[in-house]
Amino acid sequence: MHNDTRMTLLQAIATRHMVAADYNGARLTLAPHLMFERHGDLFVSAHNPAKAIRSDEEPRLGHFKLEGLRAVELLEAGFEPLPDFTPTPPKADDTLILAV
Repeated sequence: MHNDTRMTLLQAIATRHMVAADYNGARLTLAPHLMFERHGDLFVSAHNPAKAIRSDEEPRLGHFKLEGLRAVELLEAGFEPLPDFTPTPPKADDTLILAV
């Protein structure tokens, strides 16, 4: 199952497509921007367009552990990376796997 999640997210990043996934009991639609490894665990940095933000706040990426994502499906809807996105992992000791 973990491998299917990884492959679906890699495809979504490579093709800039949205995904739907269950995370912490909620169904989310995400725009995955990059995948990275931290201490042997895989994470995806993704924008959640449905997340409420303050009007003066720029949209930003959340980091989701792949192990916690369930029922991940590639959607037909595409996305453009956030304007301030830089293809680097969040921390210096993280390892970049793939970025848009």
